[in-house]
Amino acid sequence: MTPQMLEFLNSGGPALWAIAVLSVLVLAIVLWKLWRLTLIGAWSRAGAEALLTRQNGSSNGLRARFVADVFAARRLPDALAREEVMRIAARLLSDLRSGLRPLELIVTIAPLIGLLGTVLGMIEAFQALETSGGQADPSVLAGGIWEALLTTAAGMGVAIPAAVALSWFEAIADTVQGDLEDLATRIFTQDAQS
Repeated sequence: MTPQMLEFLNSGGPALWAIAVLSVLVLAIVLWKLWRLTLIGAWSRAGAEALLTRQNGSSNGLRARFVADVFAARRLPDALAREEVMRIAARLLSDLRSGLRPLELIVTIAPLIGLLGTVLGMIEAFQALETSGGQADPSVLAGGIWEALLTTAAGMGVAIPAAVALSWFEAIADTVQGDLEDLATRIFTQDAQS
């Protein structure tokens, strides 16, 4: 870490250090989540359609594995098959949404920590004004207020990208949920039609 970065972090006090830690956590969670989504094949749709039409083919990707599992569950009596499909879908969606709670927490607390840092900095600035008997140098007071407001800006600077990432990951999960519901319905109605 460069001396300028240390000076910057120290100027915001403990609140800015906490926000810096949260920013590292956001980056780590987003990278981990992208890796997990890629690993489970959250964006792959082709294998599912191939399995759906031919009942064989590649089971790469989340949707394709789901289709294969639904066809396997269809061997059970209808009521049990539907329960098994719901269990499988719930497990897949739970895996898909894993890691979003910490991101949601950071979206909530980063601006609050920033606001806390601002309030603490303002208290410190006004205490300096009080101890000087009202004769404080306005530039010193402005510098203290600037340092205090820095934490609010940093808190929002962490929360906004975290909120965007959270919203994007939730949209992916919602899309996959809709796809799984559609695939399961198509399989069950396909069997009923034949």
